[in-house]
Amino acid sequence: MSHHIIDFKDLYYQYPDGKTAVAGVTMRIHHGEAVGIAGANGAGKSSLLMLLAGMLLPSKGEVRIGETPVTKKTLGYIRQRIGFVFQNPDDQLFSTSVYEDVAFGPRNYGIDENEVNQRVIKALDIVGAGHLKDRAPYKLSGGEKRIAAIAAVLSMEPDILVMDEPTAALDPKARRRLINLVKGFTHTRIIASHDLDMLLESCERTIVLREGKVAADGPTMQVLSDAELMEACGLEVPLMLQGCPVCGRNKKQERS
Repeated sequence: MSHHIIDFKDLYYQYPDGKTAVAGVTMRIHHGEAVGIAGANGAGKSSLLMLLAGMLLPSKGEVRIGETPVTKKTLGYIRQRIGFVFQNPDDQLFSTSVYEDVAFGPRNYGIDENEVNQRVIKALDIVGAGHLKDRAPYKLSGGEKRIAAIAAVLSMEPDILVMDEPTAALDPKARRRLINLVKGFTHTRIIASHDLDMLLESCERTIVLREGKVAADGPTMQVLSDAELMEACGLEVPLMLQGCPVCGRNKKQERS
């Protein structure tokens, strides 16, 4: 469907202190794509995601979801199409139970309570968190909070799933579960992360930002394996692609 297509057109954003976070970004993301956004701190990753979701409005240029521009007037529609998972799950979990947090979005849009209940159960089931529904969010582990926050987004049945640093502060087991979960989604997915190994596994395409501009855009393996590009952008080639200090092999070679 056309509303899944995302267009960034000559997009700029400058913060009130004068810092330019996004500087002339033009690109298109198609329905069903899994796209990674990489870049050093301050490269503009989070700002770009917030412009997409309407949390920030551009200084110049525009973002369009299909034929709909992201403006103050269209925010209600845009936020039903886009599910945004914040870097810190505590920014999304504020109710007395996980169930209430997951139910909050659908209720806020006036959905019938029977359907709200169905959506909550379905969303918790998708992320494997049905056992958490009666738990207080503040008593959850970091990984449990993360999947509860994702369930809260999925209950809105968005077309586009946007995630900002989804593996931040997760232990290895929780990180692996999250990666497997993300790989199973059929949504259009846009994931900003410093975890380049996660992007390598989860995204077919990766866009690298540098100083608010697109430094590279292409197949994830091709982009992230470019050591010269990574160094120029303040990044490193993913660990999965780096040679073993003992045998000189990398994990990709081991799998082939």
